[in-house]
Amino acid sequence: MNQELLRIVDALAREKNIPRDVVLEDLEAAILSALRKSNPHTEDVTVVIDRQTGEIQAAVDGAPMDMHVLGRIAAQTAKQVIIQRIREAERGSICEEYLERRGEIISGRASRWEGGSLVVDLGRTEAFLPKSEQIPGETHRIEERVRAMILDVRESPGVVKIILSRTHPDFIRRMFELEVPEVAEGIIEIKALAREAGYRTKVAVNSLDPKVDAVGACVGVRGSRIRNIVDELGGEKIDIVRWNDSSKILIANSLKPAEVAEIALCFELSRGTVVVTDDQLSLAIGKRGQNVRLAARLTGWDIDILTPEEFNLGLDTLEKTLRTVEGVESTVVDQVIAMGMVSVMDVEEVGVEPLTTELKLAPELAKRIVVRCTEEARHVAERQQAKASQKAAALTEEPEAPAAHEVPDAPAQPEAPAQPDAPQAPEPPAASDEPTESNG
Repeated sequence: MNQELLRIVDALAREKNIPRDVVLEDLEAAILSALRKSNPHTEDVTVVIDRQTGEIQAAVDGAPMDMHVLGRIAAQTAKQVIIQRIREAERGSICEEYLERRGEIISGRASRWEGGSLVVDLGRTEAFLPKSEQIPGETHRIEERVRAMILDVRESPGVVKIILSRTHPDFIRRMFELEVPEVAEGIIEIKALAREAGYRTKVAVNSLDPKVDAVGACVGVRGSRIRNIVDELGGEKIDIVRWNDSSKILIANSLKPAEVAEIALCFELSRGTVVVTDDQLSLAIGKRGQNVRLAARLTGWDIDILTPEEFNLGLDTLEKTLRTVEGVESTVVDQVIAMGMVSVMDVEEVGVEPLTTELKLAPELAKRIVVRCTEEARHVAERQQAKASQKAAALTEEPEAPAAHEVPDAPAQPEAPAQPDAPQAPEPPAASDEPTESNG
């Protein structure tokens, strides 16, 4: 019997992933509660279970106690205590296990919906995939397999709540580790990642081995590796960008597939002004500004996209404004532009201090430059606002074109006077069903 008790304890410890000693301690506590229930007026109660033989030694006031004399109520008390203690130990084990696995990808079975959250059965316990952590537009069916990342583990009274996520950027990072062995081995580094879940993701990668092409390894043969990730994400677009320590090259790479003509960096504003041709403008900005927005988050730079006309106009205005300031020479103009300031608004935003510390200008001259550029920036803003208002008014006042089936009335023609004795004209041929084109 005692060996059977140990076998039951071992099986329970393996099933619940609880240390064997913890199960035995819980069993001792349960028997102790049962003895105290049977002997309410006794304080000196001891219970010891031999870890090797499974022998139970119980004593009340120093006298040995036989377990078989315990009544039904005492046995029920022992049962309730051991169930409660085992559940508490199991919750602690689950919490500890999943806390260590936080950030990993886990697979489970979609069990049911609770409001907008999907409950995922993980085997030993259940996890929750909240509405906010689900990919927009994605649907899950009951009983289907769901892969998600363990985002958080919260222990509340009576339950361990495991929160999953499929929208977190690290979910993409873990997917690359699963699908690309070079990423898992550390040969390829994911240097930066920007994501708008369900729509588009940009990943900047770098290879530590010059013989390994980072982009090619992530894409795989005929796109096999990246296709597996895209399929898991329900068709979300993934741009793999080659990392570069040069901010200019990195910004140009991050705006792919658009081709960049010129880039000016202003370190004081953490802003990069990117010049693209007219035919590349919409491609660089992307649908609803998505491409440039993700590129800015990937690189850490605030990115402005301009056409060559807008860029040159800003530079011309800045140069003319600076030349109106007393004491400003051509070298000062070139130095200001070399700092990445390409418009009067940039000088206004940068302020006086960088001009004095970086360009070594006199404080009075730097102040005059900023004041003059601030005035001109206000005028530029007013002109831009007026231009936008005129454009909006022109769009609203544009007359409607006539419908395709409407033909304007032809002007009335005066009747020709009748000519007597004129020969009668032959009858015109029957009208054809073919439509005719009218000039005018």
